[in-house]
Amino acid sequence: MNYLIANTNIVNEGRIFKGSVFTKGEEIEKILEHTDDIEVNSFKEYEFIDASNMFLLPGVIDDQVHFREPGLTHKADIGSESRAAIAGGVTSFMDMPNTLPNTLTQDLLEEKYKLASEKSLANYSFYMGASNDNVKEIVKTDPVNVCGIKVFMGASTGNMLVDNKSTLQAIFKEAPCLVATHCEDEATIQNNIIRLRNIYRDDIPIHYHPQIRSDEACYISTSLAIELAEKYNTRLHILHLSTALETTLFRNNIPLPEKSITAEVCIHHLWFNDEAYHTKGNLIKWNPAIKTETDRRALWKALLDNRLDVIATDHAPHTLVEKRNSYFKTPSGGPLIQHSLIALMEFFHQGKISMEKIVEKMCHAPAICFKVNKRGFIRSGYKADLVIVNPNQPGIVEKSNLLYKCGWSPFEGTLFQSAVTHTFVNGNLVYEMGKFDLSARGQRLTFNR
Repeated sequence: MNYLIANTNIVNEGRIFKGSVFTKGEEIEKILEHTDDIEVNSFKEYEFIDASNMFLLPGVIDDQVHFREPGLTHKADIGSESRAAIAGGVTSFMDMPNTLPNTLTQDLLEEKYKLASEKSLANYSFYMGASNDNVKEIVKTDPVNVCGIKVFMGASTGNMLVDNKSTLQAIFKEAPCLVATHCEDEATIQNNIIRLRNIYRDDIPIHYHPQIRSDEACYISTSLAIELAEKYNTRLHILHLSTALETTLFRNNIPLPEKSITAEVCIHHLWFNDEAYHTKGNLIKWNPAIKTETDRRALWKALLDNRLDVIATDHAPHTLVEKRNSYFKTPSGGPLIQHSLIALMEFFHQGKISMEKIVEKMCHAPAICFKVNKRGFIRSGYKADLVIVNPNQPGIVEKSNLLYKCGWSPFEGTLFQSAVTHTFVNGNLVYEMGKFDLSARGQRLTFNR
């Protein structure tokens, strides 16, 4: 169908203005800016949606998710988590390679793309994984069809910790596209574990997690990634910053399209601090760890002054059974993607961040950083990835309204003031007021590189 999203508050490219958006097929046909309401009878060839008193945003692009397929589908799968994404206003995602098997060859990478073409409601891309011995596979990566190379500079699933210095140098030198890094220094982490194990043996309390995966561990690794990127002129994107110390490594005096080193912050590091371990426990065990209130405030400051460029989720589901284990047996990560946009909008209601800045960091900036083709903005000729949000539709997060396969959320019991009401993907109305069009499928993202 062709749609007319009428009489709404369009948030796009640093502005909020009253207007209407016309979609035709997969694309945005035109944007009409106006002061008076338009009537449905004037545009009979379009399906009319009255979005008065709501916000219309570009679809959110989440550059860091773990949808767990293949190999870990007892936790999540591409179908279930893409539905949760769509309900949360996320129309495109970039998925990580630490599935089983690890995505360390071009053949395994293409198998994931095939799965997504069959199952995903959202648009998709998948990172090529790095290990200590697959540089020859990495250099085959097509920069036009793959979002980037993921390097775990800290422990991860299977054979994906890259701790060989010569291998790291080769990856940064030879990578044909953006390199995205998880930065935590493994030697520092292991020393911290030894120290605390001498006191607590295997029963380390969860609130020591940020002492194990410490500020120092993050800073050492992030500094090394920046050093390598500067040495080899690598396009570097550092994922999930978690410390005040790391924010001092980034600059805000370069326009985003000109930056060769960019950084991301995740919702949980903006929302929680280490006091939450006392109530949430292992449910908020992430790597890197959620740290102090001082760190949280510093991350907010760096986000708002543009040292940090992108907001993402690191959506990483595990089952409740897995999360109820002792410290060392509990995996790190949790589900977030269904609530990322409306969680951030709580800070809009508090006056901490503007709607324009939310759209900049969740929609425009990922598109710019990764050079995503024709997405991330409301522009004529761009793909019609669009989200309607009602800023005054309160709802409580409960198990009954969760879409995650794992069946839980760290936000359970939270009252959010806003709700996503409609989500369009490539011009298809895939989500409307709690109902999905399960016949639709997303598209493989392409990149202008």
